[in-house]
Amino acid sequence: MNRLSRQQVQSRETTDPWWRGATIYQVYPRSFADADGDGIGDLRGITARLDYIASLGVDAIWLSPFFTSPMHDFGYDVADYCDVDPIFGTLADFDALVAAAHARGLKVTIDQVYAHTSDQHAWFAQSRQSRDNPRADWYVWADARPDGSPPSNWQSVFGGPAWTWDARRGQYYLHNFLSSQPQLNVHRRDVQDALLDVARFWLDRGVDGFRLDALNFAMHDPALTDNPPAPDDGKPRTRPFDFQLHRHNQSHPGIPAFIERIRTVLDGYGAVFTVAEVGGADALAEMHAFTAGDARLNSAYGFNFLYASRLTPQLVASALSEWPDRPGTGWPSWAFENHDAPRALSRWCAPEQRDAFARLKVTLLAALRGNVILYQGEELGLTQVDIPFDQLQDPEAIANWPLTLSRDGARTPLPWTAQDEHGGFTSGQPWLPLGAENMARAVDRQEDDPASLLNLTRRMIALRAAHPALRTGTCEVLLADAARLVLRRAEAGETILAVFNLSDADAAWPAEAGEGGRLIEGVNGAQPGRLPPFGAVLVGR
Repeated sequence: MNRLSRQQVQSRETTDPWWRGATIYQVYPRSFADADGDGIGDLRGITARLDYIASLGVDAIWLSPFFTSPMHDFGYDVADYCDVDPIFGTLADFDALVAAAHARGLKVTIDQVYAHTSDQHAWFAQSRQSRDNPRADWYVWADARPDGSPPSNWQSVFGGPAWTWDARRGQYYLHNFLSSQPQLNVHRRDVQDALLDVARFWLDRGVDGFRLDALNFAMHDPALTDNPPAPDDGKPRTRPFDFQLHRHNQSHPGIPAFIERIRTVLDGYGAVFTVAEVGGADALAEMHAFTAGDARLNSAYGFNFLYASRLTPQLVASALSEWPDRPGTGWPSWAFENHDAPRALSRWCAPEQRDAFARLKVTLLAALRGNVILYQGEELGLTQVDIPFDQLQDPEAIANWPLTLSRDGARTPLPWTAQDEHGGFTSGQPWLPLGAENMARAVDRQEDDPASLLNLTRRMIALRAAHPALRTGTCEVLLADAARLVLRRAEAGETILAVFNLSDADAAWPAEAGEGGRLIEGVNGAQPGRLPPFGAVLVGR
């Protein structure tokens, strides 16, 4: 049991908690390492590769879902919150992973999916049987309109109405995603209690934190008010979901009170980290609400970079401005890539620029104020793999083909050894192809090369850990013009200027960066007074 007394918790809070300014490595279990040869990554595979993760210098790992699931949405459709799906292993395998991670100084954070379950969850199986059983109202059920149509006009993220008819109850049930992901009625106190028990289950097994998936979908408008139409902003609309303003099917004002209950549970376990995933048009206001003060979540997961088509100085400056360093404002977490977004190097630069841009990108990520979340393979410079239609696994891409870019292209297995047929990921047939371009960037190709992106990533993570100015310091944007970005990080008497040229042409050294100083790191030939294409330099003052 990991519970601490309130006095112990308060004592820990006199110093910065481990997660503040941390670098967290996201592991997508299906694609990290396969120990049993079935072509799908598993927990024992992750454990066997923990030395590699520890060698990066990161503070923690974040494991994407590994719970019992029919895998219609690859684990985000949970059939049992408190067990491991057999394709990933057993609870004993999970316990061994946590113990091995902790032995290497790594914290372990996992996903929690509180907005919905799988339709194969025992709670839903009971709920759909009748309108008067003990869990009848644990999900969102509603009668048809007089003409038999759904109770509201709400649309699913993955396409089509957000309501499915169930003949057993003679009612519709709500699902904001797949029809096999029924919406939990988190307005109910007993549903919240059950979810908090899930959190306790994993905390008692030694987990150090949670990423709360799709948290702004956790509650809906009980009046089932129709959503208004969205104004045409000129962007492509590939789904009915895109035609509405999502005022009523998500983002209910009751969510922060549930968050405070979550925080109360987590505070009883010490310095446990919580980060909210919040997407959508009103994400910033919700992220601030979900992280306000000391009684809610620690951090929120910014989407500023994940779907951006270009990385510009203005984009970085705008993102940083959304999280000012002032009392009561939460702490941001930044990611350039994840399992849902296209690989950044495939979005942000031309193929011939990728090596240089990758070096710039990791230097910039390490210089941002907030937590750094590094997606597996990002340290190798992996790019988006083009998955042919007949090999697609992603339900969203299949439903909206060809207008929705497949998430599969960012979920391809990690290449460990370039000379192996399947990159050393598995002895069987991998669940997705690795991609020839990514095979050439395998770990073994980069491990012993001091100039590799892998080893630069290690150096940048080490610099961030060694310099309080980079890890937890204040951040001021001194310049953000068409090509150049200058950040000033400061903490405990240390000042570091981070200077970037985000263009493919030489740029003048900015006056805002001043002259002189101690060179901490320079990439792509950059140094104080000189900014070549995609140059980046850290200077101590």
